[in-house]
Amino acid sequence: MNRRPQLNEQQRKAASFGNGVASVLAIPGSGKTLTMTYRIGNLIRNHGVAPENILGLTFTRNAAAAMKEKLKPVLDKMTSKVQLQTIHAFCYSLLKTEGKVFEILTEKDQLTLIKKLAKKEKIGKIPAGMIVREIGLAKNNLITWQEFKDIYQGDLMMMKIGHVYMAYEESKRKNLQLDLNDLLTETYRLLKENSEVRKKYQEQYSHILVDEFQDTNPAQMGILRLLVSGRNGDSSFWVCGDDWQSIYAFTGASVGNILNFKEMFGNSKQFILDMNYRSTPEILDVCQKLISHNTRKIEKTLRTENTNGESVTALAGVNEEDESLQIVNEVRDLLERKGYCYRDLAVLYRANCQSRIIEEAFTKHRIPYHVENGMNFYSRHEVKTLLDYLRFIDGPDSDDGDDALRKIINVPNRYIGRSFMTELEEQAAMKEKHLYHALKAMKIEIPYVRKYVKQFIGIIDPLVRDKDQLEPAEMIGILREALEYDRFITDDDIPSPDDEKIANINQLQLSATRYSDIKSLLNYTGSFKDETSNDKNGVSLMTIHKAKGLEFPVVFVTGLIDGMLPHKNGDIEEERRIAFVGISRAMRQLYLTYSATYAGRPVKRSPFLEEMLSGNVE
Repeated sequence: MNRRPQLNEQQRKAASFGNGVASVLAIPGSGKTLTMTYRIGNLIRNHGVAPENILGLTFTRNAAAAMKEKLKPVLDKMTSKVQLQTIHAFCYSLLKTEGKVFEILTEKDQLTLIKKLAKKEKIGKIPAGMIVREIGLAKNNLITWQEFKDIYQGDLMMMKIGHVYMAYEESKRKNLQLDLNDLLTETYRLLKENSEVRKKYQEQYSHILVDEFQDTNPAQMGILRLLVSGRNGDSSFWVCGDDWQSIYAFTGASVGNILNFKEMFGNSKQFILDMNYRSTPEILDVCQKLISHNTRKIEKTLRTENTNGESVTALAGVNEEDESLQIVNEVRDLLERKGYCYRDLAVLYRANCQSRIIEEAFTKHRIPYHVENGMNFYSRHEVKTLLDYLRFIDGPDSDDGDDALRKIINVPNRYIGRSFMTELEEQAAMKEKHLYHALKAMKIEIPYVRKYVKQFIGIIDPLVRDKDQLEPAEMIGILREALEYDRFITDDDIPSPDDEKIANINQLQLSATRYSDIKSLLNYTGSFKDETSNDKNGVSLMTIHKAKGLEFPVVFVTGLIDGMLPHKNGDIEEERRIAFVGISRAMRQLYLTYSATYAGRPVKRSPFLEEMLSGNVE
């Protein structure tokens, strides 16, 4: 039998809250999930609430699954009767239950449809990924296509996106399709317009709990308000979150939902969980100093009963390579002198592209590591494709060149199908030639394929001819321009606001400047295998966004330079919250690292360092 942990006084008060509306403000490491599970148990065991009348909402399937596991010691067999699910899953189930007939558009299908409609609307070279993102943001803010066009009247690019938005909605309506954002908007409209349905779910779920409430967007908030408005006294609406950890504005999340909670729900109770069980006082002091500079926040004081630990350490490098080398040296020291294991350590950064330098340093010095998505920098699709182009250019008359050609011939899309490639392979075999020579000699009947193949050869031939005169970095630049590669990689995915894929290929081009010929670059990048970057017992490398909800005994927050953290395009207060989330992952020891130059140019260290570097920082 599992021994259930005891709650502190603050947690107990929040968990035992009865009927009404309550917000629980939980600092990092304060046990909010534990408190939420105990609240569910308290409602059932002490207040006689039926498990099926409780709805617990989270933002990820993993969070929902983790909460169910934590409920088992509290409720045992009754756990399965409590509805614990993501907001999107709840909306899907509600719409299906109420007879809505639809199929869900996958992200791939969504992009395909948007590309088709964008071409039909003749809107020019706006990446499809950007269009999907703007439409998604509009829906998360409950903005219809009509309202979208009104809002952006006079903005040529956004008006073009508005035309696609209109056509997109019409296409989905005709084909009985919904995307993931539609699950929210359709649920909102149904609950708002149908009082019988609204009353049904208000009665069914008398007690609603929401985890990570700071990540709610206006559409989600609208649904929640409809579910809880006008209910009788034997009900509750209990939310848990932390405005200091609101870092998803780029998805439409609004920190205002938690900041203005008391104004929206006037007769509400507020609980603050400010006892941290994770970190040392030294780490919490740095966290407090940083977040104190935000003006839009709910005041809280970080407390802990943990004993004093190591001072927070700042590491300054001459450049990114030197910064990474200092991390390597500290890692070695932590293992040799302080008894840590590799898996106790994490290196966190603002953007994915920053992993390259760290991966290179760790590989060189034989430090095992684990990249958040199991894919090392040089294996990321947008990077690997350009390396395949270089591999082909380096040896078009080789088996390796044949392999590379198969991978790049249709990237970007040249509408070359399987039958064409079969014919090319057959002709090459019959004439005992490599694929590229067979391609150049091939008589192509289909006009558009002939056109695209001619364009491909026109790009490749000069590069093959001049490969000994062109340095790899220069060749990458030519390929990016000739292939319109930057647009292609953002067109084929929904980009983050920071355009991480473009940042990755910028890093590739920067890495290539160290080599005078293609072969040397390829030999180096080929030494990075996926298995070496997927050692679960190695140091964890991940973005700060991916680290949210995790904790590590030792954390390095790297790349603390102005323009990176805070990001040059970011809202300063959200960027400060991102930094706060990063440093608050640390349990025992925290390192803050930065460099004097970045990409060969002098840079200023992050202003966040000035806010943190006082008192107990070495």
